[in-house]
Amino acid sequence: MTREIRSLAVYCGSSTMIPEHYREVARELGRTLASRDIQLVYGGGNVGLMNEVAESVWSHGGRVLGVITERLMEIEVGREAVSELIVVPDMHTRKRIMCDRSDAFVGLPGGYGTLDEIFEAVTWTQLNVHRKPVGLLDTDDYYAHLEAFLDRCASDGFIRPRHRALLQRFKSVDSLLDGLAESTIPEFGKWITTTSD
Repeated sequence: MTREIRSLAVYCGSSTMIPEHYREVARELGRTLASRDIQLVYGGGNVGLMNEVAESVWSHGGRVLGVITERLMEIEVGREAVSELIVVPDMHTRKRIMCDRSDAFVGLPGGYGTLDEIFEAVTWTQLNVHRKPVGLLDTDDYYAHLEAFLDRCASDGFIRPRHRALLQRFKSVDSLLDGLAESTIPEFGKWITTTSD
C-alpha cells in the first residue's frame, strides 16, 4: 500500500560554509518536490541548505511553507518568498507545527539542529505520536557513520531491531520520495515488547 505524500518536512543545515555538491542535491530535491506537487515544509530560513531547497521549490512553481521563530525573524534570516510563513514564539511550537503540517520527514546534511529534528521525528513515529515515515538523503555518504552508530545501538540492545528500520537512508532524491511513499509503520502496540524482536 502506497501512502500519499502531499507535504514533506525537510530538515537541513543553515550553514553557508558548505561544499557546492550539498547545495546541488538540495536544489534537486526542490525541483523534484515541485514537479511532484509536494509542498515543502521547512524552517523558514534564507540561509544555507534551507534557502537552497526553498528557492528551488519556489522558482519551479512549487509550494513552500516556512515556520520560523520570532527570534530568527528579528535577526533577519527569515525567507519572504514563500507561499505561507508562520512566525512562532519558540522552537517547540515550530517543530510541532512542522510535524502537524507534514506527511513525512527528510533530513539533508546538517548539524545539531538537523539531527535534533530528525531524531525527534523518528522518536515520535516510534511512540505513535504520529505514524509518518522518516528518511535521510545521504549525499556523499554524509550519514554513513550515523547509520553505523545506529546499527551499533541496535546490536547492543538500545534500539530494538524492528525499530531500527524506522530511520531509512537513501542515496537519491527519487528513491527517497518513492521509499517514503512505500513505507509501512506497524501499530504502536505491536512495537512494545519485552522480547528481542
